[in-house]
Amino acid sequence: MSPTPALIIAAAKQVDGIGSLDDILQLEAPLQHLGIAPKHLYIDPLKTDWDAPEKPMHFRSGCAPIEALAAAKKLIEDGEAAVIISGEDFIKSGYSRDERLNKMAVYGDSPLTELYTELAHNFRLNHDLCEDQFKHLAQQLFENYKVSYRNALADDFDEQQLPDQRWHQPITGLFRGVDCANSLVDFSGRVLVCNQKTAQQLNVASESWLHVKAVGLSRLEGDGPEHINTIASYDHLRDAYDAACDEANMDFAQTFKAGNALLETYTCYPVVPMAFLLVSGLVDVAQDIPEFLEQHSITITGGMNLARGAWNNPALNALITMHHRLNDGPETIGLVHGNGGLGYRQGVAIVERFSA
Repeated sequence: MSPTPALIIAAAKQVDGIGSLDDILQLEAPLQHLGIAPKHLYIDPLKTDWDAPEKPMHFRSGCAPIEALAAAKKLIEDGEAAVIISGEDFIKSGYSRDERLNKMAVYGDSPLTELYTELAHNFRLNHDLCEDQFKHLAQQLFENYKVSYRNALADDFDEQQLPDQRWHQPITGLFRGVDCANSLVDFSGRVLVCNQKTAQQLNVASESWLHVKAVGLSRLEGDGPEHINTIASYDHLRDAYDAACDEANMDFAQTFKAGNALLETYTCYPVVPMAFLLVSGLVDVAQDIPEFLEQHSITITGGMNLARGAWNNPALNALITMHHRLNDGPETIGLVHGNGGLGYRQGVAIVERFSA
């Protein structure tokens, strides 16, 4: 017997005051009248101590929204009627610059940019890339993000929204400002996950339901500088991806290349989406990445570099955008990738437009 399907029936966000959560809050309000007390899963904000134990129902790191979705899926399959996933972080207005920088220094005296540079060197050597080749791939990735960003904004796009020239200057031996995540944004987002009965009781049209087909998770024993060599193999990302594809009973790479799926890779630094493209089988070798990028968008938002996403919330932002894109477009399947810490946590979620 198949498990009860977990359905994303509503998703909304507000970014820098643009957008509204009203529609999803109005859906949540009737739950108590139906006798339903939804479980609430929280994405921790930047102000939460990075090294503190995670509280029950709380999730932390860039993989947190995918981990929360996995928890929501299991709760629904185990009999819960509704689960709310929420994330809120006012990175731009809620912290002073010094507070923000201090909270983001999660590896002590080792700057995240330098650690990712070391990680990228390990990765490029694993894949026979010289530094110039790596930097060329990073530029090709950014060009790919720009296309998605323009498409996502459509008529609201303005060239002035792109990073100015100073962001194109090197900040490490391998990375420029445009290659890195830009989290300077005020973000609030919510996702409502229900079983089919609750979705019907809330009178949400089935055309807007997304079935959480599968979530694959993988976590190494440790994070930080001493684990860089292990992270750089990205075998654990392959494990998460394979687990999701196996559970969903699909070859996502083939489905995506055929034009039937959307993708949001995690783009905090170029090494992460490069690794995803390789372990997923979307490309066979790193040298083939530019040709692939010329034909396929690997984000639907413009990535963390352009669309941004407050601290632990980029994958939540992507899940919300994925909900709307799959409701509005011809594609029926979406994949969202989450990367936690330097990369020791990996998560892959596959969602599909629901069909009874």
